[in-house]
Amino acid sequence: MTKPPADVNYTFNESDLEQLIAYGKVRHHEAGTSLVAEGDAGADCLVTLSGYTDILVETPEGEKRVGWMERGQFAGDITVLTGQASLSRVEMGEAGDVLHIPHASFQRLLVENSALSDIFVRTLTARRAFAHDAEHGSVIVIGDAHDRHVFAARDLLSKHGVPHVWLDPAKEALAQRIMDAREIDADTLPVVIRGRSRIMSRSDITELSEAFGLDLLPDNSTVDVIVVGAGPAGLAASVYAASEGLSVITLDTDGPGGQAGTSSKIENYLGFPMGVSGRDLAARAAVQAQKFGARIGAPAQAVALERNGHEYCLTLKDDRKLRGRAIVIATGAQYRRLPVANLERYEGRGIYYGATPMEAQLCSGQEVAVVGAGNSAGQGAVFLSQTAKAVHVLYRRPDIRETMSEYLVRRLEEAPNIHLHPATEIDVLHGVDGADPLSDRLTGTTFRDNTNGKTERCETPFVFLFVGAAPFTDWLPEHMSCDEKGFVKTGTDLANIDLVRAGWPLDRMPTRYETSWPRVYAVGDVRINSIKRVASSVGEGSVVVSDIHRAIAEIS
Repeated sequence: MTKPPADVNYTFNESDLEQLIAYGKVRHHEAGTSLVAEGDAGADCLVTLSGYTDILVETPEGEKRVGWMERGQFAGDITVLTGQASLSRVEMGEAGDVLHIPHASFQRLLVENSALSDIFVRTLTARRAFAHDAEHGSVIVIGDAHDRHVFAARDLLSKHGVPHVWLDPAKEALAQRIMDAREIDADTLPVVIRGRSRIMSRSDITELSEAFGLDLLPDNSTVDVIVVGAGPAGLAASVYAASEGLSVITLDTDGPGGQAGTSSKIENYLGFPMGVSGRDLAARAAVQAQKFGARIGAPAQAVALERNGHEYCLTLKDDRKLRGRAIVIATGAQYRRLPVANLERYEGRGIYYGATPMEAQLCSGQEVAVVGAGNSAGQGAVFLSQTAKAVHVLYRRPDIRETMSEYLVRRLEEAPNIHLHPATEIDVLHGVDGADPLSDRLTGTTFRDNTNGKTERCETPFVFLFVGAAPFTDWLPEHMSCDEKGFVKTGTDLANIDLVRAGWPLDRMPTRYETSWPRVYAVGDVRINSIKRVASSVGEGSVVVSDIHRAIAEIS
């Protein structure tokens, strides 16, 4: 077992404990008493006052004690802050007193006491990071690398920072041993195992979300601000709104990060001279928002928006209703699909829209193709070149410098296993098409040089697409003004006719990020004429909060 680093634990002094007791209730427990069960969502924050508590985690070799908490020490990882399902079990090891701080009171503590908040957030985050590195196997995914269910499950768990181990039964002997021990039949693969308490076969996103407590938003919730989209713009709006005392719900169809979450390394974001992955940046921002009390629900898809007096009603795909006095649309944009036959058939089985460590693991030692000429394509190519045998970068323009930052172009040119293909696109996808669609997988591609029409087949079983983006605005109401491409109009981009059609009711004009509906704002990539950069999206998400405050004051 990997030895935990020093920062995964902390012991509060007597003065700290006096402050903490004001937020909870002291209870006495006998040895062996279960305090938190695996899978519990919204569990109490537990601070040991006497005796000690054991932290138990299910592993392939059975349940193991991975830690114990003595006086002044607290149990749990980041799920204590987020309210998601616990991946461990907490049991009283020796009789004693424990301070129970309910989840709602713990959220209040994080806002009111900066010193204690810093300790909790730093320690809980470090414990989750340790769980990722330890790979003790409390969450296990068993299935073939090319199975779409496997990719979808791992993608969801990764976006939400849930540590897990993936085992391919064709390559890992441990997979069969676990299957035998848990009586899992090969016909039920792929499976996701959550500790000792739950086995999910060919589970969909909804079942996984419920099992890990990723969306805990009750129907008919009412808040000050609903943020739709948890990319950089949406997370920035969530952090600033929640930190300034507004109640916030943040939604996303997948998980924190948005399109930026697929970036393997962002090197030109202010304050990160060594670079930061989009997923890490999003994870930190999500924790920051939740620290201030924002509630994040994902996967949760908005399908309709309606006015209801001074409130707005947002309807989700599962028919839940959420109400807010202001709405922030930060749904961003999604990479477009290529107009190539059988593309959807191979999505998740060779066709991917982001290059993260999960995808890099799949294509290790093989040839891959990256399609696109923007910075995201360049970052993805450089990242994949560290593990792939060769990376073929395809783009339709004759000169990649027209759309890509110079520092990335130089890295592409200097990497010996990266091959640039200007004025080239994919002509044909080749794959194994079985009678069972689950056995389909990409095996290669045919490139076409548009300068001379010549084609060449390349054995690239992995293709990464970064080919422009379309906004997520199909769900918006008809009279919310968008341009011909679907990007939302705001502020001075709105013409008088846009306001008339939408029935603008106020004697003031919309503010910079306000749409043709009062107190409904659009920020980030979804907004017309936005600059497609992480920094600008963060800026828009933070600045819009001052407008929200003023607009809410108008109706209070």
